[in-house]
Amino acid sequence: MLLQQIADGVATGAIYGALALAIVLVYRASRTLNFAQGELALLGAYVSWQLVAWGVPLWTALAISMIALGALSAASERVLVRPLVRRHQPLPLIIVTLGLMIALNAVIGWAWTYQTKEVPALFGEGAVTVAGIALSRQDLGIAATVLVVAIGLGLLFERTRAGLRMRAAISAPESAELSGISTGRTMTAGWAIAGAVGALAGTLIAPELFLHPGMMAPVLLYAFAAATLGGLESPPGALVGGIAVGVVENLAGSYLPHGSDFKQVVALVIIVAVLLVRPQGMFGRREVVRV
Repeated sequence: MLLQQIADGVATGAIYGALALAIVLVYRASRTLNFAQGELALLGAYVSWQLVAWGVPLWTALAISMIALGALSAASERVLVRPLVRRHQPLPLIIVTLGLMIALNAVIGWAWTYQTKEVPALFGEGAVTVAGIALSRQDLGIAATVLVVAIGLGLLFERTRAGLRMRAAISAPESAELSGISTGRTMTAGWAIAGAVGALAGTLIAPELFLHPGMMAPVLLYAFAAATLGGLESPPGALVGGIAVGVVENLAGSYLPHGSDFKQVVALVIIVAVLLVRPQGMFGRREVVRV
């Protein structure tokens, strides 16, 4: 049924959108693509699982995980990223984030082994049927949560003084420093928020995919496609891009011949198409450079 496939794609796309939000936050804060974002989200999911295993209530475990991953992400920016950002060296930045991704995955495998673990659903079990379309409570909860977070982050950047400072620090760092805005602090704040959102995304995703060290690799690819499609500077665009990628991927897997074997190709096709046709994404703004 077409409507069921679309509904399932929206639910899957909300998961991609959650991680894409973290990617967008880091890019807005430091003009950096953090390839370790998936492993940071994975670590957040493991921290939540471990706390629950120790008897901590699930929502309390999630809150602690978000705080811990926000602090870790901020520390990573301060120690590993900022020195390279100041030197304007984009290639070493990519290598550093890739190295961080590999290191985090190795630490996770060492600490929790490579066995699959089951994470309880934040929004409970069961499903709701609307007009013949079955929607699980977990999927509805994920979609609602990601929507609220995306709107909240959009308002933060567009409607608050802190968001204005962050935008000024990125668009005109020298002028921002002369105006008394600390570009270093705004960069750290962006990474911290991204770490917290990533932990939320990982904990939301884990019940759907089951928790194991390789869980986030395909999700990260779709999240980059979502962020590219929506625009690397738009939190709402990350959500819209995630939903679009989820729907297209689900329809391709269901209706194309051998589509289930080539689902991940959809993400690559979307990334390449957007970069060729509209590099700034659906919600991005074209940069104008004076000569």
